[in-house]
Amino acid sequence: MPLVQPLPIDHDATVAELAQFFNTTLGFAPHSVLTMMRRPALARAFTELNRAVMADNTADNTADRMPDGMADKMVGGMPGKAGAGRVTGELKRLVGHIASHVAGCRYCEAHTIRAAARFGNQEGAAPERLDEVWDFRSSARFTAAERAALEYAAAAASVPGAVTPEIGLELRKHWDDGEIVEITGVIALFGFLNRWNDAMATELEAPAAADGQRWLSARGWTAGKHGRHGGATP
Repeated sequence: MPLVQPLPIDHDATVAELAQFFNTTLGFAPHSVLTMMRRPALARAFTELNRAVMADNTADNTADRMPDGMADKMVGGMPGKAGAGRVTGELKRLVGHIASHVAGCRYCEAHTIRAAARFGNQEGAAPERLDEVWDFRSSARFTAAERAALEYAAAAASVPGAVTPEIGLELRKHWDDGEIVEITGVIALFGFLNRWNDAMATELEAPAAADGQRWLSARGWTAGKHGRHGGATP
């Protein structure tokens, strides 16, 4: 049973407005944010942070609005536009998934695998990547750059932190400064969400629980305290 019950979506206009954003990413308003809505300023601030951290920067046109020469100085030694990146929407969700798996937040594991499936479908990623994400170190479905990002996520989400110089060096082989900021932002965002949802025992929404069962149950995942009425499975 959740520590604090989420507000219903039709509680007021502010709740309904915030819910719209998450309808595009998850297909529903998450109970975590509906619980935050008991303090609307917190929910709004979190939503804006989420929007910035999880934004798709792969087609950013920031450089087009800069004076000549400035963009080249901001690219971090990698070709491309300033502000642009190669961290896809699917990879951001998989980074969040690995971080949540390390932290032990079953609620966020289900959410991130669902969101990775949705974004991966839009981006043309192989759905088998979802089955193999826990085996990213050996799976041929992940590039060296993706493995470096996921290894970094696992180390950064550990308590105490386990990012070594070697992990950082491997990350920098594949990603520029801006992209590393994006990846770290995802890990930090889910650090907040992992603690929030684990402490609150936030109840999983039916679609997220179903996707957890579909993609994760073969590896031993259950909803645990996040299941309906705190049951072991959704």
